Amino acid sequence: MDFELANALARIVELKDRSTGAHTWRVTMYAQAVAEAERMPVATVMGFMLGAVLHDIGKMDIPAEILAKPGRLTAAEYETMKSHTVLGWERVQRMGVRDPLVLNVIRSHHERIDGSGYPDGLAGEDIPIAARWFSVIDGFDAMTSLRPYRHDVGEDAAARAIEEICEHAGSWYEPRAVEVFETLHRTGRLDSILEHLNDREGHASLVGPLTPDAMDLARNALMDSAKDVADAERITAILDSRPEDLR
Repeated sequence: MDFELANALARIVELKDRSTGAHTWRVTMYAQAVAEAERMPVATVMGFMLGAVLHDIGKMDIPAEILAKPGRLTAAEYETMKSHTVLGWERVQRMGVRDPLVLNVIRSHHERIDGSGYPDGLAGEDIPIAARWFSVIDGFDAMTSLRPYRHDVGEDAAARAIEEICEHAGSWYEPRAVEVFETLHRTGRLDSILEHLNDREGHASLVGPLTPDAMDLARNALMDSAKDVADAERITAILDSRPEDLR
């Protein structure tokens, strides 16, 4: 899958949930910064960024009322939310994605070093390395982004997030990834990303009409990935909706 299609798919996720859309663009920029700071090969940088763009595509299949819930999720709702990892992993494979790096980021970015994560409860080096690195990025942005249930953003939130990530280095997070991310934050190289689309005005600017070409790309790929009639109907409802229809 190329970035043109991946970006079109990410725009479709925005139709379902603006918070997820803003989060996707920030973590993709964080992923590039981290991969380049670690001097990863160019092909790895590109795959890592592609995984970042697609990591939450499974949230298309999560009910909008759960995605946008302003309070704590119930246990049942949380289990539904957790399923986005496997749902996204399955969907992109039906689209023909075979790159292990991309697939590993999508499925395993919520795993933890100590085995307490999901969906598979993997631990240590059983967690694919790309997912271990991306987990730091995803965790930081989750703790510093505007969400229906969180309004604490900005540098103070970032400082607290860095402290928590460092505290859990080796238990939840890959230590080297934490070291690289903390250095980038401390030296100010992440400041502009932290602020990107991270306020209500930014969220409001997200969802605009896709170009006809982008819509066609997304529609064709998603319809080809539909596993049954009900899935095709859900996809059609998202593609043909206005953002307010999904609230």
